[in-house]
Amino acid sequence: MKPKIAVIGSSNTDMICRVPNIPRPGETILGNEFSTVQGGKGANQAVAAARAGGDVTFIACVGNDTFGQQAIEAYQKDGINTSCIQKINGVSTGVALINVADSGENSIAVAPGANAHLLPEMIEKYKDVVLTSDIVLMQLEIPLETVYHVTRLAYSANIPVVLNPAPACEIDKDILKLFTLVTPNEHEASLLSGCWPEAKNEIESAMEIQKQGVKSVIVTTGSKGAYYLDGESSGVVKGVKVNALDTTAAGDTFNGFLVVELAKGKRLPGSIELANKAAALSVTKRGAQPSIPYINELNNI
Repeated sequence: MKPKIAVIGSSNTDMICRVPNIPRPGETILGNEFSTVQGGKGANQAVAAARAGGDVTFIACVGNDTFGQQAIEAYQKDGINTSCIQKINGVSTGVALINVADSGENSIAVAPGANAHLLPEMIEKYKDVVLTSDIVLMQLEIPLETVYHVTRLAYSANIPVVLNPAPACEIDKDILKLFTLVTPNEHEASLLSGCWPEAKNEIESAMEIQKQGVKSVIVTTGSKGAYYLDGESSGVVKGVKVNALDTTAAGDTFNGFLVVELAKGKRLPGSIELANKAAALSVTKRGAQPSIPYINELNNI
């Protein structure tokens, strides 16, 4: 049977402009092309988990608008259960404005819109989804109080909770120790460890995070791979070398594939290895969800 994954997070419409380079403050540059695709960290990770072979339910909010309806239809095409997505009247679906440079790097500004309405009382309506899942995956593009509420709910029922702490912010220490696994990148790990702005490498940051009570930590380091630390072992799982076109959603792809492997009972190193392959494939294509591979594509890398 497919592992049951509950993804709770943001749904955005990504408006993408291809540019020669990321503009500096006050600078206007001419882009090359424009496109609109589905995005949002929560949605990206839900799609990734579905394409990795998970039975995914996505809990989210969209506006009662064209963008929201298009998003729901897209998720359904990936086999995602969308019955827990609420349409909110009077607000827009979340929007992300993304500049993607020729180098593959990006800069992103997000207007949360309906995502701000994903509040604890809405989680209560769908708490059975959380409590019957094999694993719960969240990010930080939704209200922090909701992340805390879900974490307490899942923890009380011994449901593993994975947090991708992006965009970076401080997390209540009493909540942080309830997570089964956190998956920051290097910048997020530095902030989460309490060492910010002092420069720390990923190993030191992971150790500091674990000292705060988190069972396991994975610090992703882009093309270099990922460093992991849990109660049994630690080490580096090397990344896969590819020619990057667009790094948008690489981290989301990593997290979606990772939780499906973990929900199957796989150990961290093997789960990370497969997630690294998926993330590497994603950066060879443009866009957020359009770039996320299907599990059978990983045979080619």
